[in-house]
Amino acid sequence: MSTEVPGFGPAPGEQELRQWRGLLRGGARVFEPECCIAADADAMSRMAAERVREVLLARGDALVGLTTGASPVGLYAHLVEMGRQEPDLFRQARWLALDEWGGLSGEEEGSNERYLWERLLGPLGVRPGQYCGWRGLAEDPAAECRRVAEWLRAQGPMDLCILGVGVDGHVGMMEPGPAVLPGPHAVELSAGMRSHPTLGRASGRVKFGFTLGMGDLLGARRILLLATGSSKAPVLRRFWETREVTPWFPVSFLWLHPAVVICCDLAAAAEIPRSGVGHSRSTRAG
Repeated sequence: MSTEVPGFGPAPGEQELRQWRGLLRGGARVFEPECCIAADADAMSRMAAERVREVLLARGDALVGLTTGASPVGLYAHLVEMGRQEPDLFRQARWLALDEWGGLSGEEEGSNERYLWERLLGPLGVRPGQYCGWRGLAEDPAAECRRVAEWLRAQGPMDLCILGVGVDGHVGMMEPGPAVLPGPHAVELSAGMRSHPTLGRASGRVKFGFTLGMGDLLGARRILLLATGSSKAPVLRRFWETREVTPWFPVSFLWLHPAVVICCDLAAAAEIPRSGVGHSRSTRAG
């Protein structure tokens, strides 16, 4: 049975989920994302926060996948303010970190764990049992990936997966390359990724990345992709122009999901071809 969520429409039913899960085996159609363009980053964040709210209103114990970086900062601030006004909204919600830097403890500056607890989970009063993160200092990376995979198998699928996108089209810590993996895995990172701005002084201690796999992301009932700033304009242009699904441009796999909403500001949307968005549902907010 599908659940109607305003702004996202009905969640895909089991038959539709089975259909798109078989896309890579051929024969199924691609889907059209909805593109929501806001005047600026703050307006985009407010718009995205309403999308999260709609999911939680439809299911109080929804499982939400959390990204980090610059794009979701405003969104998380708006969710914290929403939590002050509607504390019951988040009381049963469950949360999952999409990735982590291998080699950093959860308390270290630059870790995704610390980022999420400081900006969202702590202010919302999330209990440990409502959240699954990665252990960046895990002695056995393969065992850590199995732990997260088992948690997601027991708790999932995600009702909503919040994603950012890199200037090279990476999502999570899946960078452009010859293949993507379906489940949680440890991944070697490029020099550029290891010097990510959010790491600050911790960049020299990052050895690799932990990340959910593409199958985990596409297994979510809904996906909310955030993009802000002019640096993301070429990425969104390529996404809409080529419509080609390739591991060399990981964000392109979102064409295979039936319920994607892209929230961006005007700067990020500046190079989107009108003909491209014209084929999808597009809305604008001031």
